[in-house]
Parts: sequence; structure tokens; C-alpha cells
Amino acid sequence: MIRTEEMLLNVGPQHPSTHGVFRIVLTIDGEVIKEAKPVIGYLHRGTEKIAENLQYTQIIPYTDRMDYLAAMTNNYILCHAVETMMAMDIPERADYLRVIVMELGRIASHLVWFGTYLLDIGAMSPFLYAFREREVIINLLTEISGGRLTFNYMRVGGVKWDAPEGWLEKVREFVPYMREQLAGYHDLVTGNEIFMARMKGVGAYSKQKALAYSLSGANLRCTGVQWDLRKNEPYSLYDRFQFEVPAFPQGDALARYNCRMAEIEEALKIVEQAVEQISQGQIMAKVPRIIKPPAGETYVRIESPRGEIGCYIASKGKKEPYRLKFRRPSFYNLQILPELLEGENISNLIAILGGIDIVLGEVDG
Repeated sequence: MIRTEEMLLNVGPQHPSTHGVFRIVLTIDGEVIKEAKPVIGYLHRGTEKIAENLQYTQIIPYTDRMDYLAAMTNNYILCHAVETMMAMDIPERADYLRVIVMELGRIASHLVWFGTYLLDIGAMSPFLYAFREREVIINLLTEISGGRLTFNYMRVGGVKWDAPEGWLEKVREFVPYMREQLAGYHDLVTGNEIFMARMKGVGAYSKQKALAYSLSGANLRCTGVQWDLRKNEPYSLYDRFQFEVPAFPQGDALARYNCRMAEIEEALKIVEQAVEQISQGQIMAKVPRIIKPPAGETYVRIESPRGEIGCYIASKGKKEPYRLKFRRPSFYNLQILPELLEGENISNLIAILGGIDIVLGEVDG
């Protein structure tokens, strides 16, 4: 009989496939994972505490840096919370611009996930193609915001600038181009036998387990739950658009892949409709020079590319929040990882971790 000894193995925090400064301390017996302990905090910046000493507009750049692949969505959640407290009406054109840039950001975020995930499991070409299309989106968002990764585009009451001349036409032209490229992704990857064998049944969990862990986004919809705040609790102008909520019942890595790829198609539908519906008008509501929400508290939530992101604000009627707290989907989605890895072969570690789609800036806060 061969006797083996358990061994401790560190994965990260500098490992490229941990998608940031994330560390997992593994106890392994041969190739089997006996225990996995996530270690986070390497990127903690104390955003929520810093915010207590900043005016509301000054907090917006900090939201860019939480989930730096979904900066537009993070900008919006803070502005939306403040606007809710102040019962503020947002000009229609500003709301349309917000939807367009958020959905473009969602597509760009999923492209980063698609490319890096395929790179994690051994395929290089999809990474190059995905970043080619992402570059088009980043150029569009740079043109409207002036930023390239941290956009700082939203403002309480609207947006910083109107769309430049010809910008909406460029967005309109991007939609069919992206659909054509997406079809190419499916031809290259989705039907690939090696890819299917690598993903099918890996990291599977049930709907009950997903709900027990408060998972959201594709990590919840991969168990068949059709829950998307844009559809179930519409905010902004999302109730004006026709789109579906993709859900797959298998609960494995392949289902999570299918969810995100289908979400790119649905986001393109929203962008297409928004560009057709948008009209001329103001881009900012009448906002006082110093924003002071009334005393009280509020919590709002929206659908980010990684799931449900929420913002809680407690106000004492001053120009700074008394307390500020974000519900960060990457942090919650990561909680299921130790359970998924226990008893798994170490060869599936990166496939399971990458399938969750975390951004460490958001995990650490």
C-alpha cells in the first residue's frame, strides 16, 4: 500500500490565474484537495471608511476602483443611492446615456472574463480575439468619459458630459459587428469537444446551495434561477427594453460560461434599443452645489456584470455620509469556493475559481 502525506500548497497571491492578489492555502493529498482556505485583504483600501470624510461627488472616483472592470456600474450605484435619498428626477437623455455606457461596460467585462478564462484553461486565441473587441468598447467609453479604465463619468443628477458628435452612430455600428464576432467565439470555443469535456460537470452546485450562499449574477442563474434586477426590480430605464434573462439549470462551469455568453447578446439588444430611443435633452438635473441628502438611510441595488451590487447610505443631513456600505457581489460569490474545491482534483482548481469571475478590488473593498 502506498502511503502519502498531506501537503500545504500556496496558490497566489501572485499567481496570474487567481485574477488578482488572491491566495488560496490548499491542503492536498496527492492530487486531491482536502481543504481550501481563501486569504483575502491584499488589496484592501478602506473605501467605505474613507468615504465618511468625502463629499458625495468626491466618492465617485473611489467606486471606479472597486470593480475596475465595471466602473460605469459602480459609478451608477452610488449616484442612484444619493438620488434616491434626495428624490431626484434624472433627465431622460442622461438616463439613456447611463444605460448605454453600463451595458457596453457589461459586454467589455464579460469579454475580459471570456478571454482570461480560456487562457486559464489553455486556449490562447480566444484571449486575443476578446481583447480585440474589448478595445473597441474601451475606445468608445474613453471618447465619452475621458478615462480608459476608471471612467468617473456619472454624476449625482446625471452624467459629466453629453455624447460627442457621431458617438451614438459608432455605438450603433458596433452592435452588428459584435454579434458577428460573438458567433465566431461560439464556432471557436462553445462547440469545441475538448472545452466541453473540460467544463461539463466541473464545480457544480444546486439552486438551493446558490441561494444559501447568496450568490448572484451568472453564479445564480447557472442553476436555473431567472433573477436579474434589471428585469425583476427595474431601475433607471430598463423597463423600456425587451431582453431576456438567460438561465441554465446544470449549475456547473459550462452553465456559467453559457450564461455570460448569452448575457453579451442580451446586452447588445439593450444597447441597440437605447440608441434608437434616445432623444435630445438635458444631461443634468438641477443639483445644489453642495449635495446634502436629508437625514435618514437608504439601500439600493442593481445588476452589475458580477451580480447584485448594493449601496447603503446613512445620512445625518451633512455633505458627507455618516456611514456608507457596498454589497460587493464578488465577495459574496467567492464564499462558496472552499466547498466547491473540497474533494476536487487540483487540475480543476483554476477552472472552478475562474468560473466564479471575481475582481479582487471588489472582494477586498
